[in-house]
Amino acid sequence: MAIDSTLLGILACPQDKGPLLLIGDELLYNPRLRRAYPIENGIPVLLIDEARDVAESEHEQLLTRSES
Repeated sequence: MAIDSTLLGILACPQDKGPLLLIGDELLYNPRLRRAYPIENGIPVLLIDEARDVAESEHEQLLTRSES
C-alpha cells in the first residue's frame, strides 16, 4: 500500500518538523538529521524512539532511491 501524495505532503519529521522523503513503501527519511522512520503495513511510524540513524553510505543510497 503506497502513501498518497497528499498525505506525504502533510507528514513531517517529529524531531525537526521538516519534510520527509518516501523511500519505496518501506520508510520515510529525513536527510537533514539522517533518521529513517519505518512504514509498517502501510502506516508510517513517526515516533522518535522508533526511528533509526542512517550511516553515510546508506544516506547516499536513500537519496538516490528517493529521486527515482
